[in-house]
Amino acid sequence: MSRPRWSTLLFVLLLPVVLVAGIWLGGHPTALPGPVRDLLVDDQVAVVAEAMDRVGDDYYRKVSDDDLADAAVGGMVSSLKDRFSAYFDPKEYASYQDATNSQFSGVGLGVQGDDAGLRIATVYDDSPAKKAGLKEGDVIVAANGRSLKGRPEEASTALIKGPAGTEVTLTVKRGDREFEKKMKRARIVVPAVDSRTVKTPDGEVAVISLASFSSGAHGELYAAIQQAEKDGAKGIVFDLRGNPGGLVSEARLVASAFLEDGPIVTTRGRNVPTRTLDATGDPVAPKIPVVVLVDKGSASAAEIVAGALQDRDRATLVGEATYGKGVFQEVTPLRNGGALDITVGRYFTPKGRNLGGGGVARGEGLQPDVKAKDDAKTEADEALNRAVRELRSDLSS
Repeated sequence: MSRPRWSTLLFVLLLPVVLVAGIWLGGHPTALPGPVRDLLVDDQVAVVAEAMDRVGDDYYRKVSDDDLADAAVGGMVSSLKDRFSAYFDPKEYASYQDATNSQFSGVGLGVQGDDAGLRIATVYDDSPAKKAGLKEGDVIVAANGRSLKGRPEEASTALIKGPAGTEVTLTVKRGDREFEKKMKRARIVVPAVDSRTVKTPDGEVAVISLASFSSGAHGELYAAIQQAEKDGAKGIVFDLRGNPGGLVSEARLVASAFLEDGPIVTTRGRNVPTRTLDATGDPVAPKIPVVVLVDKGSASAAEIVAGALQDRDRATLVGEATYGKGVFQEVTPLRNGGALDITVGRYFTPKGRNLGGGGVARGEGLQPDVKAKDDAKTEADEALNRAVRELRSDLSS
């Protein structure tokens, strides 16, 4: 058996040293000679690394490289001025992942992002939030003392959620007044669909409300529609008020309850293939008259469905202009344990309308065919009553 050559032994011995040196220099390109640095390192990367080195070496107090990296990435995303994009540091991303775990619970709120934090769109009955006196329109500005300003909706809700029985203190702004409410988290079971019948001189109509586009919501909706028709309903008021959205796949299936074929939504992005989602066929309610009830709390997937039904002349929209979120995001984990949650594309209705402002500005949303607004000072639901009247006119025509 021949002995290994000295060149082979030298290579084996030097390889770990070269690798370690390469990794170190990759993180500290300013240590490279100028000509070598210019040849091997991108200028933008070199600038960031140089700034981190200077702060790390010269700032009057010690700042860890991890903290500087978090701040650099966070500042990068913040510069996008996109209210739907954010950076989760490792701790925040861990909380976000925990919050999606079925073992974690909340306080019974439907919320939407707001410049100051989270605006309450829905307070569910018999929930900790309901018992604490929180109301629709309140803005949650902090959770357990941590400000929600500038955080994405997912990161903010993750701070509110936690194991059932644990406490969370919410700082709430109502008008010009700010106050705190402490409550215990609980397992909240909110049916995706609520259905009831309203008698009118033109026959019974069904009022079917959809709380969110969670997994399986379309199945509950189909069952409610079939039961309403079996009970003799002549028309449907489909209530999407306060619906914050959810899964695009559910939006497609929900819209397919009323549409036999054709486009529902198209998605486009710079690095995302253009894709059009069509109705799946075999709708459960292809002909029955429909009025869709919307408000400023109807967002994302709710706007996809309402926009498809409006563009395809399948339903009349009644209510207020919708939220105006015409973009979608992707969460990408990073090697430090954090994650990027950034806008990667936009939604378009069948007629090519985009409902949002690209994340950097408030979108116009969907404009209702018939404007109506509920008056919170009265017990009556004026917007619903207007939707029922509109449906009656469709039934009698």
